[in-house]
Amino acid sequence: MNEFQRALDLTTESLRKLSETGSNLRGSRESLRRLAAARTAKPAPATVAAAKPTPAPIQPSPDVFPTTGATKQERIDQLRAAVAPCEKCPKLAQTRTQTVFGVGNIDARIMFVGEAPGADEDLQGEPFVGKAGQLLTKIIETMGVKRSEVFIANVLKCRPDMPPGSSGNRRPSTTEMQTCLPYLLAQIETIKPQVLVALGSVAMEGLLGTVEPMARLRGRWHEFQDIPLMATYHPAYLLRNQSLSEKRKVWEDMLLVMERVGLPISEKQRGYFLK
Repeated sequence: MNEFQRALDLTTESLRKLSETGSNLRGSRESLRRLAAARTAKPAPATVAAAKPTPAPIQPSPDVFPTTGATKQERIDQLRAAVAPCEKCPKLAQTRTQTVFGVGNIDARIMFVGEAPGADEDLQGEPFVGKAGQLLTKIIETMGVKRSEVFIANVLKCRPDMPPGSSGNRRPSTTEMQTCLPYLLAQIETIKPQVLVALGSVAMEGLLGTVEPMARLRGRWHEFQDIPLMATYHPAYLLRNQSLSEKRKVWEDMLLVMERVGLPISEKQRGYFLK
């Protein structure tokens, strides 16, 4: 007998005695009958909590594209050969001029990652060669490094197709980035940079699946494949927003990168773009 049933017995017996003595009870004999019935009833089974819906499985990151080269250069060459004829995105393969693999030092300490080739890059087969690329080169040189000493690549190796007659660039879709990501992962795995720099929020989405404004992402360290990752504004953003305050934000991010890889920083460099 559980505690509830004992309490019920005592209550029923007390009410019965009071009733027999003629006491004025607010409870009726029907109430006593129901209490007595409750004494002999089997306890109701415990309510089973509704099962929580099983969350959708998190999609694993795409596998690194397999390479078998014995040296770093052989693995990079093998990757380049695999990217050139790629047709995993049929529409992009039909509209591109060529794939844009990446360029730079395969022993680089710093690797810059953009979102996708633009029209100039599609024609020349090299990332960041248009106006935004020229600005990126200036940023790199202001850090005290040559463009040839870093490695520059994109999440997407093909220029996103555009409607006929339209200009500008289209944002890569999530599916396109996920499809192409194994090539970038293999590049990062082969180069093994000390620091990654994501240029723009789309590059961050391609790497981490993070969909947030760059204002929330920049200025602090993230991590990708155990490599420190710094997010900053895309150079194209600075071409549209040329205020000193916005340039300073990007430069502050680059100062953090320079400190992380041990590049010397002069007082003059620390003061760039300050009013």
